[in-house]
Amino acid sequence: MTENLSIWALIMGASIPVQLVMLILFMASMISWVMIIQRGRYLRQAQENYREFEQTFWSGVDLNQLFNDITAKLHDNANIDGLESVFRSGFREFNRLIQQKNVDPDVVMEGTERAMRVALSREEEKLNINLPFLASVASVSPYIGLLGTVWGIMQSFRSLANVQQATLATVAPGIAEALIATAMGLFAAIPAVLAFNRYSSQADNLLSNYQTFAEEFSSILHRRVHSGN
Repeated sequence: MTENLSIWALIMGASIPVQLVMLILFMASMISWVMIIQRGRYLRQAQENYREFEQTFWSGVDLNQLFNDITAKLHDNANIDGLESVFRSGFREFNRLIQQKNVDPDVVMEGTERAMRVALSREEEKLNINLPFLASVASVSPYIGLLGTVWGIMQSFRSLANVQQATLATVAPGIAEALIATAMGLFAAIPAVLAFNRYSSQADNLLSNYQTFAEEFSSILHRRVHSGN
């Protein structure tokens, strides 16, 4: 009886629809774990890059030199993310517009802020990659598991029609294999919902920090363009 009720034996002995449900949940769980690890590393690196750039920017470094350093990294095929991308987009547009003759300072600032908004939108997309999938796994997996459980229990009760006397030993294997589907649904959903909540919060905080920097940088450029320096 112990061997027949082992987890592996119950999975292999489950009906085809229940096995299909288990396979879907297993694949969803594996993919979500890959995304959880990948997102965790990316957001951790993004936070480190944010702190490093903030420290460099507010240390009094020359903005032109900082822009040239970031552009050199881009030419070396290095990734430009986070504040580096926002800064480079805004400062490049600022320099392009300010070199035009008789340009209105307000036009310069409008173009600069527009360029930074575009860069912010791109960074928001990067921060939120894979999060919709984790949200889907977190919300849908329990219901998929419940579907397998309902189907398995239904099959167990149908099998009772073929026996003279219903006992616990008769229905236990079928109910046990059906409940495994629910357990697998929860196993896929719980890590996904925890990761989604944590990573969404981190992404929102980083994006808020990016937006704050863009506003502060815009103020610096506003003073520069109106002072004529």
